[in-house]
Amino acid sequence: MSFERFIALRYLRSKQQTLFINIIMLVSVVGITVGVAALLIVLSVFNGFNKVVTDVLVGFDPHLRMIPARGRDLQISDTLREVLNGEKELRAWSPYIESKAMLSVRNMNRVVVVRGVVDSTIGLVTGVRDALVLGTFDLSRGGGRPGIVLGLTLADRLGATVGTDVSVLSPVGADAALLQYGQPLMQVFTVVGIYDSRNKEYDSYYAFISLDDARKLFQYPESVSGIEMRVGDIQQSEQLQQRLQHRLGESVQVLTWYDLHKDLYSVMKIERWGAYIILCLIVGVATFNMLGSLTMGVIEKRRDIGVLKALGATSRSVLRVFMFEGVFVGAIGTLLGMGIGLLVCYLQITYQLFPLDPNVYIIPAIPVDVRWSDFAAIGSASMALSSLAALYPARRAASLMPVEAIRWE
Repeated sequence: MSFERFIALRYLRSKQQTLFINIIMLVSVVGITVGVAALLIVLSVFNGFNKVVTDVLVGFDPHLRMIPARGRDLQISDTLREVLNGEKELRAWSPYIESKAMLSVRNMNRVVVVRGVVDSTIGLVTGVRDALVLGTFDLSRGGGRPGIVLGLTLADRLGATVGTDVSVLSPVGADAALLQYGQPLMQVFTVVGIYDSRNKEYDSYYAFISLDDARKLFQYPESVSGIEMRVGDIQQSEQLQQRLQHRLGESVQVLTWYDLHKDLYSVMKIERWGAYIILCLIVGVATFNMLGSLTMGVIEKRRDIGVLKALGATSRSVLRVFMFEGVFVGAIGTLLGMGIGLLVCYLQITYQLFPLDPNVYIIPAIPVDVRWSDFAAIGSASMALSSLAALYPARRAASLMPVEAIRWE
């Protein structure tokens, strides 16, 4: 151990130091500890909510979605099939037709998004089949009527269950009907299944019918609204998006799962950074207290500094003594904060100390996702602030002249 570190540790353990300085130094350690622990806990909770949201959305949505860049029609040409089938990372793809329509059951009406899908491939690109809670996802004709699958919330609002007949009124032909020149397209479906995606937006506004029925109802003779895709590894979504966009040109637009919910993730990112900046102020105030205590310590130890320099210690060595003192204080607070933060996260994961109402939320307790990258980033930031706080008093100590320091002692 170098003599600079030895002296710095002796100063920290010294009982001859003014009580007021010791109290300020203790407040600095406590402040850094609280700030680091709060940062780790809050960021872990944000990570947990982000993971829950991603699991819910990505578990139901496709990883990639291709839509026409202009208009509503996407033609599935031989070139497009060849490009999609040639991508090794692409596990499956499925076309769909989507349009708003009005669902009617007895006296209950709801305007929702009706999506026509392919029975055999929809389960490979989305999680709607796995989300079924009643019935089956068999959209083929049975009993003379085609099948329709509703969300749980939508079915509740319509008063429908499996076997209920639902009238679907298409917007195609509505203008002619208003002018009494024709009738709007309408078809009666039978509810064959009800799904619960754990997302009220989906459960309230999405219904599924077969792709062939959607072609007739919304008049898509040969084209589709888009193509949904799923990759083997979700981390490859962005790379595949860029590759497909480059190969297919500007006639189509390829969106990743992040693009489909960009507004939501942007808000969550802003909240995360806002909480990070606010909690960093706690560490900032603690390091400011440490700057004050070290500065007063330098004033109190003028004689010691003068003696050290008179014995041959260089200004650099004196600077390192007080820099080490500040770094030691920051390290103690940072390590204690990390330990407390990790302990609270472990207790929440294991024992769910802060539960949530299962009737309101889809999760039983506040979620926590510990990421070691957060520990590294917060620890590095805390140590950097501590080092900066120690720099001014250390430079002031190093600039003292030994004659001036011990003249009146």
